Amino acid sequence: MPPEAAPAAPAPVWNLANIITMARVALVPVFAVLMLTDTVPARFAAAAVFLLAAATDKLDGHIARSRGLVTTFGKVADPIADKALVLTALVLLSAQGDLAWWITVVVIVRELGITALRFLMIRRSVIAASQGGKIKTVLQVVFIVGLLVPWDAFLPAAAAGVMGVLTTVALVLALAVTVLTGLDYVVRAWRLARVPAGH
Repeated sequence: MPPEAAPAAPAPVWNLANIITMARVALVPVFAVLMLTDTVPARFAAAAVFLLAAATDKLDGHIARSRGLVTTFGKVADPIADKALVLTALVLLSAQGDLAWWITVVVIVRELGITALRFLMIRRSVIAASQGGKIKTVLQVVFIVGLLVPWDAFLPAAAAGVMGVLTTVALVLALAVTVLTGLDYVVRAWRLARVPAGH
């Protein structure tokens, strides 16, 4: 009989996907410093850094899955990096008067609450990210970038006003999807909790 194939070695923690994830974490304080500088050039730079960091979210996940580099560290670090970036942006935008605090509080409660819920339920089952969750992330990035960019610094007043309206629309949609997907996670977790262990 041919010898059995040896099991595949686990992916190393320090692989390309995880390095990209940690780079995203490292960009968060860079983004924060640029925001706190509070000048027009710094605001443009902050928007660029935010976009760059947000773009790496899909990149590290794709690399991890396509190259067999999925690790426990990556599964934990990736959502932490995502939330650190978004929540830092929301807090700083609210602190500078560009976003109502209640919106930031709603998003923080939803994001941290659902993250805690998913960790609590992990012994029973992994609550997979829904399509709505992915749409939420895109809408959050869109409205945050819309608020970060000082449109009136390089666009005519009318065009800057249009961008402001589009940003508001994205914000309202993001807030609605954020709340609805949060409720969906709670319902799914409640249903899982009702199923006896082992079934």
